[in-house]
Amino acid sequence: METIWNYPERTAHSVPAELKVQLKIPSSLVNLLVKRGITSLNEAKEFFRPDLSDLHSPFLMKDMEVAISRISEAKERDEPIMIYGDYDVDGTTSVALVSSFFEDHFKHLHTYIPDRYAEGYGLSFQGIDKAEELGVKLMIALDCGVKANEQISYAQDKGIDMIICDHHLPGPVLPNALAILDPKRPDDEYPYKELSGCGIGFKLIQAFTEKNGGDVLDLVPYLDLVAASIASDIVPVTGENRTLAYFGLAQINSHPRLAFKNLMKGNDQLFTITDLVFKVGPKINAAGRIDHGLRAVDFLRSNDEAEIAQLLEKINHNNEVRKDLDKRITQEALQQIENHQLTKRNSTVVYQPDWHKGVVGIVASRLIEKHYKPTIVLTLSGDVIGGSARSVHGYDVYAALEKCSDSLIQFGGHMYAAGMTLASDKLSEFKEQFEKVVSETLPEHLKKPKIDIDEVLEFSEITPKFYRLLKQFEPFGPRNMNPTFATKDIAISHFRAIGADKTHLKAIANCQKSGVSFDLIGFGLGEKLEILNESNTYDIAYHVELNHFQGHKSIQLSLLDVIVHNG
Repeated sequence: METIWNYPERTAHSVPAELKVQLKIPSSLVNLLVKRGITSLNEAKEFFRPDLSDLHSPFLMKDMEVAISRISEAKERDEPIMIYGDYDVDGTTSVALVSSFFEDHFKHLHTYIPDRYAEGYGLSFQGIDKAEELGVKLMIALDCGVKANEQISYAQDKGIDMIICDHHLPGPVLPNALAILDPKRPDDEYPYKELSGCGIGFKLIQAFTEKNGGDVLDLVPYLDLVAASIASDIVPVTGENRTLAYFGLAQINSHPRLAFKNLMKGNDQLFTITDLVFKVGPKINAAGRIDHGLRAVDFLRSNDEAEIAQLLEKINHNNEVRKDLDKRITQEALQQIENHQLTKRNSTVVYQPDWHKGVVGIVASRLIEKHYKPTIVLTLSGDVIGGSARSVHGYDVYAALEKCSDSLIQFGGHMYAAGMTLASDKLSEFKEQFEKVVSETLPEHLKKPKIDIDEVLEFSEITPKFYRLLKQFEPFGPRNMNPTFATKDIAISHFRAIGADKTHLKAIANCQKSGVSFDLIGFGLGEKLEILNESNTYDIAYHVELNHFQGHKSIQLSLLDVIVHNG
């Protein structure tokens, strides 16, 4: 599949001259700062040296005073409370964080995660019934609830007060909850809008701590959970999120809780956002996909070595089951695409009644890697069809689903990922409607994957000092992505396929102009061997990283794409 490379457009005055002089760092790195909106020395200092004192006051968030007052009242009355959260990483880390913080303040504290299959996403009527059964008069709902108008009215009728801590976009009418903590609500003037659900939970305990004479530094042990949620929920790593992720990673690497300590076993390098995304997030998620999200909460909260070992064994087993399901269903879906000639369409919608609902979102992402187009994977869920949508870069799949709403029972999500349910007899209608909407709204330039090149470098510029400075841009994530560099007219030699299934590429890249060479590693790029020849020259796109091998560290280039040089 051809990938489009977008090179940066810049004028001679793009970089403030004084910033380059003041920082005394390479122009390429100054350019990266400017691209992130950093144009002054003070802004650069804040970026390179995050500080917890830079966090906004939690009381700037609308309804925070009301929420803290009600929690304090519940504490004084010794009321039972319930901490409720969704079954994904953001939800389970939120529940682990808020429940572990409040367990020293409440004798009767209950946690609740909905069953993915019996109850579905978000605040459930079953969860509210359980709260009533336990005598709960105050529920704190995390990473969900801002659109749960019916459920919150149901709780209110039962005499249960509800504090919503959510980060999703509200609907046209806010639910009638006691307090709604959500910076995205239109009447909220909180300065930072992109917190994760766990981040909102953190602001809640920050407010409670400050109201009771404490300081944000008292809460550093909880920041590991916030970092995991930021990484796994793919929220922007800017502003407060970057500060929270920075100190959360520092906590994981210096004083990891037992759960993270066990997940890190065998890892001889510092944990990064990437590790949280690919090594931690999938295992925590697997509990909710295969078993139950409460297993993840128990695992994240436990201080008992024996319990941790037992839970980790279950989590690892669930993750292996998840991987097997992912692989099998992806293969079946790809075969369905070929058999039904779906490659000729602008969208991909596949359905099989026995596919596991817990992995259809992952499978949708896999299909996009092979067939780059908005994709929906559907399966039977009770007496209706349910599934997940994933999108290509720049295309709003949620908006596309809105245009198909008359074929759906319900749907929710955001620009790049969404879920939906529909009646079985609406399947054909929905497929055609979705295809029609995508065909009319997907521009040609979004039909091919693209790589945004941040800077064009010569190999001679990639020095140990350059790498040390680049490391200070971490933690990486949306809106602060690991910079993508390109180098033109280089030779590639010693190329070979590696890995158990020979899907990865290993080679040496040499700049003939400077004589500087680097090891190349291209994960999932084994197929590029077909275009490599030692007599040709190439343009490569890559990340700069550090390779650890047998105690030796060296800079290597993580290859993203390679094309034959065109002069």
